[in-house]
Amino acid sequence: MKQAFIFIIRGYQRFLSPLFPPSCRYHPTCSNYMIQAIEVHGALKGSLMGIARILRCHPLVKGGVDYVPKKFSLRRNTKDQHRPDYSQK
Repeated sequence: MKQAFIFIIRGYQRFLSPLFPPSCRYHPTCSNYMIQAIEVHGALKGSLMGIARILRCHPLVKGGVDYVPKKFSLRRNTKDQHRPDYSQK
């Protein structure tokens, strides 16, 4: 299931995303964030985290660094300023 979701997101990155101008307010981009979230937290929780991230991405938000947290959360990760090591839980 995880691989199917990641395959769909990679298809979006390759075929649909280049059709639009870059407008991402966060680092990593929302699609990369969703892939990382799915890999770390599984298909269901990772998808929920990715959808929450997309909903946070709008013109009124400042943006910035927002890495996938080690612990499941739908809120913005303000603790980590560097990419966490996901191999350690």
